[in-house]
Amino acid sequence: MQVFFFEAFAEEDAALRHFCQGRFTADYSWCSIQEWGSSQRPPAPIISIRTQSAIPDAWAAHLQGILSRSTGYDHLLRYQKAHKPCPALAYLPLYCHRAVAEQAFCLCMALLRKLPKQIRQFKQFQRDNLSGMEIQGKNLLVLGVGNIGSEIVNIGRGLGMQVRGVDPLQKCPGLEYGSFEENAAWADIVMLAMNLNEANQAYFNQEKINMLKPGAMLINVARGEFTPLDVMAEAINNGQLGALGLDVYEDETSLGPALRSETTLSLNTHLQALMKSEQVIMTPHNAFNTIEAVQRKAEQSVQQIEAFLKNGRFIWQLP
Repeated sequence: MQVFFFEAFAEEDAALRHFCQGRFTADYSWCSIQEWGSSQRPPAPIISIRTQSAIPDAWAAHLQGILSRSTGYDHLLRYQKAHKPCPALAYLPLYCHRAVAEQAFCLCMALLRKLPKQIRQFKQFQRDNLSGMEIQGKNLLVLGVGNIGSEIVNIGRGLGMQVRGVDPLQKCPGLEYGSFEENAAWADIVMLAMNLNEANQAYFNQEKINMLKPGAMLINVARGEFTPLDVMAEAINNGQLGALGLDVYEDETSLGPALRSETTLSLNTHLQALMKSEQVIMTPHNAFNTIEAVQRKAEQSVQQIEAFLKNGRFIWQLP
């Protein structure tokens, strides 16, 4: 076997099998590495993961390449820093920026219109306390205006929002840029689309939350490390945040397996509090997951691995 794919959920598994057929030998599992089971050696010289797998240290000497089927690569940077020499590392930068941007607005509009509460009150066909807000005219601050952030800007403009950006690289035409500190009190809605690095861990600390307009909405479709759960729970509880949409979480290598095994007693108490709040919607790191994006991801994964098998080099290597 040449390649083993971890964390391949049902639709992705089917797409990968379709594109891999006849090109190289592979096997597949829905499990993260830690759920798959302990072993001193990897199941193949090339492995492919997403973001929830913790790669055993003992595997480093036996691996030729690691492909993360994700646009983010902070987890690969940490692995690279910890292992010298390191296998070849690669990611997929181009497959899902539209999908992730649309999920950001899916969360945003569901929160604006109190959709979970609407669904619950259908049983009584009752409209009390369901008045929501329209998105047109709202002030949107986009943190990180790269591939995903640019799509967020375009969608926000199309919906009639006032949009500003925060990014040291000012690539988006006609967008007004500034610092977070300059724009925090202006924003009705803040969407996170930044890359994670050592400098911006725990970006939304209490100080930054206090800079926001009281009752602002925060949407994170980037990395969970930007929005520490203790800070988020306190901000929702005291009303500084009016609404919170999360698709990503701190320590997903533990969170995902814990939720799948229903070991709720071990879950972070702040997460449990957020799960009960009517002002919060949380999705299972699913923003990338459209039919179109899954097809692109599977096809690009196969292209990556074919290039590595042929040339010893991935197309999109770790920057």
